[in-house]
Amino acid sequence: MKTIIIYGSQYGTTKRYAEYLSEMTGIEDVAFKEAKDIDRYDRVIFMGALYAGSVLGLKNTVSKMSPKQKLVIVTVGLVDPTDPENIDYIRHSIKERIPADLYDETSIFHLHGAIDYSQLSLKHRMMMAVIHSKLSKMSEEKLNTEAKTILATYGKKEDFVDFKSLEKLGSVI
Repeated sequence: MKTIIIYGSQYGTTKRYAEYLSEMTGIEDVAFKEAKDIDRYDRVIFMGALYAGSVLGLKNTVSKMSPKQKLVIVTVGLVDPTDPENIDYIRHSIKERIPADLYDETSIFHLHGAIDYSQLSLKHRMMMAVIHSKLSKMSEEKLNTEAKTILATYGKKEDFVDFKSLEKLGSVI
């Protein structure tokens, strides 16, 4: 089965995972903005960074796919990828952005990402400052896992990348 890895990465974490997976498997990897002739492939492994409830580059990539292609989605985010509440939120977001028939046939995986506030754009730093300000005023019992992660990592450099977690994709590669 002819396969390609396409990734959407803003600050490089998803790109690191895509490049590592490419090295592991020998499958070509390419940024979603550079991806051409996607319909030549039987399967697309799409790896995308999570930002404000959406997966960077997913909608763009899916719009270039044909109905006969298989899709595997791998999200990369700061929040614990094993947290059920986080998984539900991500999957709901994905379901709203791709055709229902494609969603039903898609394998979805979640990986732990990284953040480095010193590398964030001004827009993203400002956005995180507003979110942090709102969250820091909430009581502990009202905070979900995502909120706690944002508070714990705010202003820091944290790297939760675990290349061994790519092994769980073995069943679809």
